[in-house]
Amino acid sequence: MTGYTYAEVGATRHDPLPPGYRHLHYRTYLGRGVFDCAAEAILTFRMHRGTGARVTSDALRAAPGVRVKVGLGPVTVPCEVVWAVEDPDRAGFGYGTLPGHQAAGEEAFTVERDADGGVWFSVTAFSRPARPLMRLGGPVAVLAQHLYARLCARALRRVCARSRTVDP
Repeated sequence: MTGYTYAEVGATRHDPLPPGYRHLHYRTYLGRGVFDCAAEAILTFRMHRGTGARVTSDALRAAPGVRVKVGLGPVTVPCEVVWAVEDPDRAGFGYGTLPGHQAAGEEAFTVERDADGGVWFSVTAFSRPARPLMRLGGPVAVLAQHLYARLCARALRRVCARSRTVDP
């Protein structure tokens, strides 16, 4: 695949994550009866917008090949969806960095329903600095990525709490 700023395209879909990058594994429980709402919020970028990020994409739903720009503060970063899943008990997508992104790597956002009906949200990522701003950020950049994962979870909880749609 061309255009990506890293070689391991699609690697957030499975373990182990590739060596030579910082890894992020974040998982939190969302509750019961929120799978459909959470899946829709992730796949339509509503969760991202719920963090306060500016999101533009060339499609309404995440699907392989969809280009996405996410803006946080003065920084806007280009990505492309490399995989997406929408199954009865698992939904989400992973996107990879394109030229102009501060980092090189991939980040995935998924929601899963366990055997007991509990719903879990996960963010999985691997990245390394690609531009001077990220290199200068060092540990602060790592902290920002962890914070963004938690902001996504908070936004997802808020979106689903407002929704009247409850799945079985």
